[in-house]
Amino acid sequence: MKINFSNILGPIKPLHGVCNSPVVYGDEIPSFKEAGIPFVRLHDTGGAYGGFRFVDVPNIFRNFNVDENDPASYDFAFTDAYLTSLHKSGCDIIYRLGVTIENQFRIKAYRIDPPADFAKWARICANIIRHYNDGWANGLHLNITYWEIWNEPENPPMWTGTREQYFELYRVAANYLKQQYPNIKVGGYAGCGFYAINRPNMSDFFKGFITWFDEFLKFCKNPATAAPLDFYSWHLYTADPDEIILHADYVRKQLDAAGFRDTISVFDEWNRIDGSADQFDLMKEMPGATFVAEAFCKMQNGPIDIANYYDALPTRSYGGLFYFPSQKPSKTYYPFKAFNELYKLGKQVVVENDTPHVHAIAATDGDGHHAVFIVNTSDTQALLKLETDNVTFSQLTLLDATHLYVPAPECLQNNIVQLPPQSVALLQ
Repeated sequence: MKINFSNILGPIKPLHGVCNSPVVYGDEIPSFKEAGIPFVRLHDTGGAYGGFRFVDVPNIFRNFNVDENDPASYDFAFTDAYLTSLHKSGCDIIYRLGVTIENQFRIKAYRIDPPADFAKWARICANIIRHYNDGWANGLHLNITYWEIWNEPENPPMWTGTREQYFELYRVAANYLKQQYPNIKVGGYAGCGFYAINRPNMSDFFKGFITWFDEFLKFCKNPATAAPLDFYSWHLYTADPDEIILHADYVRKQLDAAGFRDTISVFDEWNRIDGSADQFDLMKEMPGATFVAEAFCKMQNGPIDIANYYDALPTRSYGGLFYFPSQKPSKTYYPFKAFNELYKLGKQVVVENDTPHVHAIAATDGDGHHAVFIVNTSDTQALLKLETDNVTFSQLTLLDATHLYVPAPECLQNNIVQLPPQSVALLQ
């Protein structure tokens, strides 16, 4: 493996973001601080219906018929405490304006209907921004940049309206919010994903996601219905990191072809899902950890700008970063912590590697500090000789079946690395 620390490719990207967090009311979250979580996306926050207290527009503005300009119409209390914890932990926020998924919507849908008045809904959202960025209504000054309009409107548990109704909601809200706050970034629509582009025999329901995307881009670009699209957000659940890049390439290609070359690609729901009976256990163990580490390596070299793993709420079935009820970090938490060491250094450098099932990225700060993030996804040991431009590594931190992200000096001798099967290592 050859590493050229003087050949800088560009910045290490904020790929180790997450959705949600352990629910803490105003205090710092040590595990997030230690892992340097760059972005926390707020969707499904606090559980079903947003825990009835957090983030969702109906939790903050509880009676749609009252005056949206009266601070007394809003209930910010629990969301304030929650966001304060994230801010204290050093996290930026992607705030989803909308509602939490209602998986039992067939029994009764409570909040997933289109808003009764799109213009009023947009004004309510503007006041939420005003509260969190400008201190309105005894608010905060969090400088939240990313504001996402709804989530997965193609998905019946998220939206009972038509495609055209969602597009119009987006047009009204995105234009109004950018008019009121030109410096924020607005986007959506947190698309379900593009499984039908490569998976055979997908149903018309999944094929419809592609139509949604195509029609949405046309709608936003059409002068008669134009709307800003600072970022486009999308999802994928898979056990194959290569599929992530396939879909990322597709999203970038479609955005560019539609004239949205400057639109940021935000991959804000992803996790290891293989369809097995124990997939939710595996996402917390080494299969989940090596999947995340390989995905980081490939996303760093792909067209994804920001990524948010779903999910960091310990009580959620998809909550792969913590055990429950102990809330101790799982094995999958540690690749986030390791990747952050590269993120802090800031500059990606060239790595040449031809070892099968081994993936690596390296970084420097340009001032004598270097790190390499390596994952071995095979079931056999990998022996790597590191050829560098006069850089010698003195520390290896290892995550595998028997090492919980601890120093493993026995695996590093004179820039020769012995990587155990199914392992993640950080060299410094």
